[in-house]
Amino acid sequence: MLYSLLRPLLFRLDPETAHVFTLNAIEKARRFGLLAGGPITCQARHAMGLDFPNPVGLAAGMDKNGEHIEALAALGFGFIEIGTVTPRPQPGNPQPRLFRLPQANAIINRLGFNNHGVDKLVTNVRRANYHGILGINIGKNFDTPVEKSADDYLVCLHKVYPYASYIVVNISSPNTPNLRQLQNAEELDHLLDALKSKQKELADEHAKYIPLVVKIAPDLEFEQIESVAVLLMKHHIDGVIATNTTLSRTGVETLPYGDEPGGLSGAPLMQRATSVIRHLHAVLQGAVPIIGVGGIMGAADAKEKMDAGASLVQIYSGLVYRGPHLVREVVRAICASDAVDSLRSGTE
Repeated sequence: MLYSLLRPLLFRLDPETAHVFTLNAIEKARRFGLLAGGPITCQARHAMGLDFPNPVGLAAGMDKNGEHIEALAALGFGFIEIGTVTPRPQPGNPQPRLFRLPQANAIINRLGFNNHGVDKLVTNVRRANYHGILGINIGKNFDTPVEKSADDYLVCLHKVYPYASYIVVNISSPNTPNLRQLQNAEELDHLLDALKSKQKELADEHAKYIPLVVKIAPDLEFEQIESVAVLLMKHHIDGVIATNTTLSRTGVETLPYGDEPGGLSGAPLMQRATSVIRHLHAVLQGAVPIIGVGGIMGAADAKEKMDAGASLVQIYSGLVYRGPHLVREVVRAICASDAVDSLRSGTE
């Protein structure tokens, strides 16, 4: 209710200004004791060797530098993902680069991995008093040639490894030139081979195994999805996030800002992302857990992604349009569904 009153005021601000304002407001609310608590707990979900108190997470992009981990965790998420972070700080693309399309409950962004660099993120994570499940999303700097991309991912992997619960390899943002080329079979095979080798080395060094997850685009053809799935299994990747933002403009072509370059997220992405999940699941057959993200605006959307094969879900754009209440709505609906399923299986 409070957010429904505040939203018109926030929507009068430039989207990027509103983003910063909202994060700072959540942070202040936590510090003044107005926002307390941790994850909403229900039947734990086990995936990637981790026990999630609930299956609803925050997607990467909200807190790129890991500056607000504790405050965001207090909204009830079962896990938090920060980033995308790159080896060196970079400003991202020129502003304006973030656009709301409220008629479609959508957002277009072309931020371009704007972040303070991996060293600053690690400092922030070490400072945070957070003991939940933390994903760290890593990428490459915009000026690193695509053929040397593995070097950037390996730098980030090495630096974040001791502090992450799982690490996400972002090869699917549409806002870094040629990044999506890494989803092609030959490039992906090479990258995953290098990452898995480094993961084994780091696991031995730190005496702990941190899962590796790959985040893919919603714009892949079915044949490409199958190729990616085969490589995920070949290299024993621990999870896959489906999906990132889309280059499609279906449903928003005629809206203000609908023709802005960048990645589209929000409600128009829902069915496209869910279709990728369904196709991945058909190929993977449970061999690699799927984290479903894209267009979740309510409990029914999250349930549809889980029915399609996702083990966990993440939200981001839905928070902009629905507010923090969305987290609890989705968690409680999934928990209630889990309870019903458990009761049915116990009586069969």
